[in-house]
Amino acid sequence: MEVAGWWVLRPDAAMAFRDREILEALPRYVKAARGEVEAQFVLAKRLKAPSGLSGERAWEEHRALVGELRDLIREVDSGSPLPERPEFSLLDLKVRLARELASPCTLCERRCGVDRLSGLAGVCGVGGAPRVASAFIHMGEEAPITPSGTVFFSGCNFRCVFCQNWDISQEPDSGRPVDAHYLASLFEALRERGARNVNLVGGEPTPNLPWILEALRLTRVSVPVVWNSNMYMSEKATELLLGVIDLWLPDFKYWEDPHALKYSSAPRYREVVTRNIRMAYDHWPEMVIRHLVMPGHVDCCTVPILRWIADNTPGALVNVMDQYRPEYRAHRFPEIARRPTREEIVRAREEAERLGLRWRSVS
Repeated sequence: MEVAGWWVLRPDAAMAFRDREILEALPRYVKAARGEVEAQFVLAKRLKAPSGLSGERAWEEHRALVGELRDLIREVDSGSPLPERPEFSLLDLKVRLARELASPCTLCERRCGVDRLSGLAGVCGVGGAPRVASAFIHMGEEAPITPSGTVFFSGCNFRCVFCQNWDISQEPDSGRPVDAHYLASLFEALRERGARNVNLVGGEPTPNLPWILEALRLTRVSVPVVWNSNMYMSEKATELLLGVIDLWLPDFKYWEDPHALKYSSAPRYREVVTRNIRMAYDHWPEMVIRHLVMPGHVDCCTVPILRWIADNTPGALVNVMDQYRPEYRAHRFPEIARRPTREEIVRAREEAERLGLRWRSVS
């Protein structure tokens, strides 16, 4: 089923799956969005895992199975039959390990240690269940992602002073509390309405990882999963996403750590985000990196970020974004209380072009 008339609203999105740059960068995601191959989580449900392991032994087995999953994906994509669903699968193991990370909580690099499964809220403001602020077919994402089945989770582990979604990211009690069964039905409904994907966003999806994985375990249709994130997950949380995410959609805002601390209250930003982007890309390189050009930050952040992308994730698509506007509390910081100038945007995109990045098809 298609979203009626969406190709009129976004002709670039309608043509995206014919674009050579997109087809080269996102080959399997495009096939999964078209329904030609299964989403990765579907195959993770078909890979048998031992059910009796715990602790580091369980993590070691998980790492081995994630490697096996890549082999299974290649085999099934080449025409091998889909295996029967085992009693306990790799996706079941991921759910179990994610619940362990939530109690005490080390899902993100804040590692606040709150027992989330008891209902207590972490630094992110999220407690013992997700809250969904909204879910709909989004027509404003990058061309290969639109029309996108976006699920906006309340709460966030960042405190961005310029957040455009501050009413849900900084108000974690907004939205409706949901369980994994509701999320699964939501994923199915969005796909049936014509979404190319399920796009997990917020706020920030990371605090909701145990429930997201459980929802995927319950989801009965194949739909590619987009991880739309600030990428401030812990290393083990990032590991749990490997073999589940069909398209990575990371933010990469800052190069200088003092800026990340000042504007987003995010310590060790560069170390954490570059580690996680590299982990994701090295495992499955179908990725669109978003970089928001901020006023006065082209030299200190934009240029070194684009150079890092060229050196470390050269096959990724890059959205050099000109959408910054001084929302929320940005007026308290005069240096970012304006939109970027045309000259700043042009310089950023000229640098992307000079570096040979794949930016034109999504920016």
